[in-house]
Amino acid sequence: MTISTTESRIGYNGNGATTAFAFPYRFLANADLVVTLVRADTTQVVQTLNTDYTVTGAGDDAGGTVTMVVPPATGQQLVIVRDMWLTGFDAPCVHTL
Repeated sequence: MTISTTESRIGYNGNGATTAFAFPYRFLANADLVVTLVRADTTQVVQTLNTDYTVTGAGDDAGGTVTMVVPPATGQQLVIVRDMWLTGFDAPCVHTL
């Protein structure tokens, strides 16, 4: 399956209330998204799927939604990145190299 868009990242500013964040680009599996919370002091904390957030919309052309368990606070930023390394590529077998 080919992903037709080259966009793979979106960021949102926290407000202490919002928990649902759209990811408007196609991805094939929930684990294809990496969600990072950037704190006010610029510390980056990678969030854990099904612990810190859930995902809906895998395989949907319109993308999906990341829902945080705890809303990002004011002064924090939520960054969602599609990370599908080697998806759609055929890797040669080791014995044929």
